[in-house]
Amino acid sequence: MKSIKVGLLGLGTVGAGTFHVLRRNQAEIMRRAGRGIEISMVSVRNLEKAQPIIDGACELVGDSWLVVNNPDIDIVVELIGGTELTKELVLQAIANGKHVVTANKALLAIHGNEIFKAAQDKGVIVAFEAAVAGGIPIIKALREGLTANRIEWIAGIINGTTNFILSEMRDKGLDFATVLKQAQELGYAEADPTFDIEGVDAAHKATIMAAIAFGIPMQFDKAHIEGISKLEAIDINYAEQLGYRIKLLGITKRTAKGIELRVHPTLIPSKRLIANVEGAMNAVLVQGDAVGASLYYGKGAGAEPTASSVIADLVDITRLATADPEHRVPHLAFQPQSINQEVILPMSEITTSYYLRLHVADQAGVLADVTRIMADFAISIDAMLQKEPAVNENQTDIIMLTHQTQEKNVLAAIAKIEQLSSVFGSVTKIRLEELS
Repeated sequence: MKSIKVGLLGLGTVGAGTFHVLRRNQAEIMRRAGRGIEISMVSVRNLEKAQPIIDGACELVGDSWLVVNNPDIDIVVELIGGTELTKELVLQAIANGKHVVTANKALLAIHGNEIFKAAQDKGVIVAFEAAVAGGIPIIKALREGLTANRIEWIAGIINGTTNFILSEMRDKGLDFATVLKQAQELGYAEADPTFDIEGVDAAHKATIMAAIAFGIPMQFDKAHIEGISKLEAIDINYAEQLGYRIKLLGITKRTAKGIELRVHPTLIPSKRLIANVEGAMNAVLVQGDAVGASLYYGKGAGAEPTASSVIADLVDITRLATADPEHRVPHLAFQPQSINQEVILPMSEITTSYYLRLHVADQAGVLADVTRIMADFAISIDAMLQKEPAVNENQTDIIMLTHQTQEKNVLAAIAKIEQLSSVFGSVTKIRLEELS
């Protein structure tokens, strides 16, 4: 049987990894796919740099449009990154009747609705396992493995850079800026790490998982996003004393009022498996009504882990390319006509627990004033830690963990507490999830 012809856009870390793994495991992949999968054309910006990687194995061009418009190409693999040019390239590939594989989470989170509609109309597949959590097959798990379940919530460590930084801050007691510099020196963080440390990358991935889990359109613009750049080492230490660890989580939940979609630093009980995911590793915890909790763990980035997911998509397409489009696995798990428009809740309406740190005067009545305000907003306290003031100091920290309450109540209470003359500076607020 004739081999499937693949056009590769981009030969960076993941592109080169895909090229090498596909060549190295060609025989094994062919046994699984039922026919050969061959990269026949690659587009790159720097032809000279790419020549030693390709080593004459296929045609090398400097124009991506030559790939997407090549009539001999069956599948286009987009590994360029960015959103505007890649959107046009992907839509052109689809218009030309080509299947598409992409690892581009930003592209799908922002333009996925348009891309999937175009693919549906044309009867082609857009596969994107590598777009979320690198080598972890979480898309397939949500879309196929857990298809019998009503997904209740997902919580994921889905950005290795931030997880590395938080692990180092906890282990070594270092501040954020120091660890970020180390992460950049080690290659875990980009020269401009904004997308990672401010939670944008994780929000792209959480948006995709929410769409698949709940059968809703991509709605990245409605995600709540907070990063870790303002997180202080002292809070990581206090959390540890209370039996918790702080992770940057992408969280999406189904509630009676709508869908929660949020990324932020989160306290997790240290006994949870996901709380013990360290370094640059990723993990996604999924709660289904039938299966209960299931945890997916592995490398969330890197050349060959991500290439593993890219090639898995190539194999899936090769197996399904001749199938009736109406009977393929839907892009977002649910049949296109069954995608619903459930509202994404604003943060003021979400319900969770909270870690609060107050810097206060060491004097009688302070705690009574604070707890009275909390009671006024129906916020009950689950645990509290009060630090002894240092010698010759008349100020100290009070740390409180609350039971579940609405975010708007917590914000209102904090505003009142910060007006007290005995409270200095801003109250530190970090959300807490039991994940039980």
